Order: sequence, then C-alpha cells, then structure tokens
Amino acid sequence: MRIISGSHKGRKIVAPKKLPVRPTTDRSKEGLFNILSHRLEISELKILDLFSGTGNISYEFASRGAKKIISVDQNRSCSQFIQQTAIKLELNLQVIQSEAISFLEKNNADYNLIFADPPYDWEEKDYQRIATLALQKLNPKGILILEHSNHLDLSSLESFDFSRAYGGSVFSFFE
Repeated sequence: MRIISGSHKGRKIVAPKKLPVRPTTDRSKEGLFNILSHRLEISELKILDLFSGTGNISYEFASRGAKKIISVDQNRSCSQFIQQTAIKLELNLQVIQSEAISFLEKNNADYNLIFADPPYDWEEKDYQRIATLALQKLNPKGILILEHSNHLDLSSLESFDFSRAYGGSVFSFFE
C-alpha cells in the first residue's frame, strides 16, 4: 500500500502479514479521494476512521493535511501498527484501540467526516446500526462513508446519498 497524495505522496507502507485486515486498494482509495477533494477542503476536516485496520485511509487524510484524525480499531496489533507508522512518518493522528460501535456509543465529539470499513461479512442490519450511530456524531454538513462489498446494497438506509463502486468494493455516502 502507498500514500497517493499530499506531503507523503508515494510513500510505501508495508503492514505485517499477520494483521487481520483487507486494506482499501490504491485504485479504490484514489477514486474515493477524487470525490472528496472536489467536495471538501480536507485541511479543515475533523475525521473519524473506524475499523482502521492498517491505517491506510488515516495516513492518506494525514498526508493531505486534515485538521484532526482519530483512528479506531479493536485489534491491538492493528492499533500498534498504526501508532508506530504515524510516529515514524510524523503524521498527526490519534489512535484508539476500541470496538467501533462501543466507541461511537461512548464518544460525544462531532466530526466532519466518518469513514467506516467494517468486515465484508457484516449484514445490512449491522451497517444500519453503525450508520445510525455515526450519523449522530456528524456535524450538520458532515459525511459518513461506508466501505462494503459490491454484494450489498445500502441505498435503502436512512440518509443515503450515493455510492461508487471500484472492483469488489463500494463506497456508500450518507449525509
């Protein structure tokens, strides 16, 4: 995986093979950030990255100068890897080891953007739950992005705006 733009453009990051992750592909990430860069000023955003895994999305936001980034993952090895990489690359992000739904239930902050990439074997009801909780944590003009398998259609969920597919992955946007 690599950082595709910003101050760390081209920087390769090699995650340990033992991490239980499915990193967002560079192609998908490039498509996502093309959409975001036309809609938002990334340097002004307060971002929550749920199910952070390797930290791939958080690093991209940090490289592009996001104001604040919080990366949440329940796996200790993932959280440690993100923290070590952030220190090594001198990226401004906070890492929290927590289960995503539990974090949302206890956290009172508001965000401009929440990105969540739960396991692809989640059911629609699980996505509904995370979407409901996450939408409550967005500021009035905030955006929620759920990454999911192309076998799942989330267009019936409340506040759905649009989706974009990249190979086997889909980004569904909620406002």
